[in-house]
Amino acid sequence: MLEVDHVHKEFGSVRAVRDVHFTIPDGTTFGLLGPNGAGKTTTMRMILGILTPDGGAVRWNGQPVHANTRKHFGYLPEERGIYGKMKVRDQIAYFGKLHGMREPSLGQEVDRWIERLGITQYADRPCAELSKGNQQKVQVACAAVHRPQLLVLDEPFSGLDPVNADILLAILRELQSNGTALVLSSHQMWQLEDLCDRFCIIADGENRASGTLEELRSVFPTRVVRIGDTHGTSEINVPATTDFAAMLRELVSTKPITRFEAVEPSLHEIYLHAIGGSAA
Repeated sequence: MLEVDHVHKEFGSVRAVRDVHFTIPDGTTFGLLGPNGAGKTTTMRMILGILTPDGGAVRWNGQPVHANTRKHFGYLPEERGIYGKMKVRDQIAYFGKLHGMREPSLGQEVDRWIERLGITQYADRPCAELSKGNQQKVQVACAAVHRPQLLVLDEPFSGLDPVNADILLAILRELQSNGTALVLSSHQMWQLEDLCDRFCIIADGENRASGTLEELRSVFPTRVVRIGDTHGTSEINVPATTDFAAMLRELVSTKPITRFEAVEPSLHEIYLHAIGGSAA
């Protein structure tokens, strides 16, 4: 279990993280959301031990994160973190060695990832010669080749076309099923809504909302109601506390109703509301 316990971090006069806190049980896929500059990357780097919190604490299974702990973590940074002159196969093997992997299992895992990501034809080419999308796939392999217990991914779908984004989604589901805890930060809300078990939305370096999608929806203030009749379908916004059964009874007493649907808010709408956007 990962615990992020009211961490904060300053860089000179800039308070990058003011107060972020959440818990991620083993095997959970967790979405960390927020606008640019919200403190997501700083929070991720504190989780990984790259940065030390100025206050609060990060714990893994009840203990502070230290060098031995980090061997069981994986990290996919938003920025490109690969060596352009190094060949793809050597690159992935290098990161495996950094996490304590040795032959023959290292070579087997490297080959498995190269095949799984569909980059066999590039295995012996320098990474600089690959497209941005294929470089991103190499970074995914580097982050996960050692089968981490916790994998932190910052904008993992960056540079991927729809086909390769689907390949990555399938890989993340495989990691889920194998018990890896995932921390994902992405602006692709529809992918996270489908993939994640829990969420934390931060802005200005502090929590704005957290919980499962159902928990986030339960405190959302409005619902969209779609009403169909002989003239077509219309949508209206009503308070979440509306008695929808009574609303439907009133409608059918006045005209023929062909459709009545109370639509749950999407993660995108919840996000905009939490950070003070236009959705209400």
